[in-house]
Amino acid sequence: MTITFFILLFIVALLYASVGHGGASGYLALMAIYGFAPEVMKPTALILNLFVSLTSFLLFYKGGHFKWKLFLPFALASIPLSFLGGTIALDAHIYKKVLGVLLLFPVMRFFIFPNTDDKDLKESNLVISILVGAVIGFLSGLIGIGGGILLSPILLLLNWTNQKQTAAISALFIFVNSVAGLAGQISHGIKIEPEMFSFVTIAFGGGLIGAWFGSLKFNQKILKYTLAIVLLMASVKLIIT
Repeated sequence: MTITFFILLFIVALLYASVGHGGASGYLALMAIYGFAPEVMKPTALILNLFVSLTSFLLFYKGGHFKWKLFLPFALASIPLSFLGGTIALDAHIYKKVLGVLLLFPVMRFFIFPNTDDKDLKESNLVISILVGAVIGFLSGLIGIGGGILLSPILLLLNWTNQKQTAAISALFIFVNSVAGLAGQISHGIKIEPEMFSFVTIAFGGGLIGAWFGSLKFNQKILKYTLAIVLLMASVKLIIT
């Protein structure tokens, strides 16, 4: 394990937390580049998610950006299916291809969607929320992500939330799905590496700083574009190799 990996892990946690994400897709992309096996990648990413996403949620919640009414239908539908997805082990080749495709979602989210003005926001739809939550929950457990990278662009596309509300809802959504997906993996046995504790410490530090900047003070545009470019490169690498 090189010092470069730990530096990149810190940066990924900081960038993701600044926009309300736990960072699992970034951690998975980084671990894939460094040659980690999928059976190590999934639980590691979800454990890192727990710490970073909860920190991010608390700071965005403190800033008054969270909406319980919008969050609950997504979460209630996603949690059981995230657990189910966590019990399924994909072939390593298929796993990396699916991960590569899913990494395109945050790229789309960071590049395409502008901030939504509060006056343009629309009321959410319960049926759509439940269906979307169920699909994202299953994919979250299956791949080892919290689902925020999939939920965020949908919320913005539907004009249900602005950027900071999206970040707040996504952060708690990531946390509950990470818990459920990890529980599913534990029920079928997971591989815990000693390095994981170092990963958690580093990611938590980066996530704490990123969430503070993102929720209160920082202009996120440069961070978003930087993160999107890195994820696009990782996505292409996973899909074509």
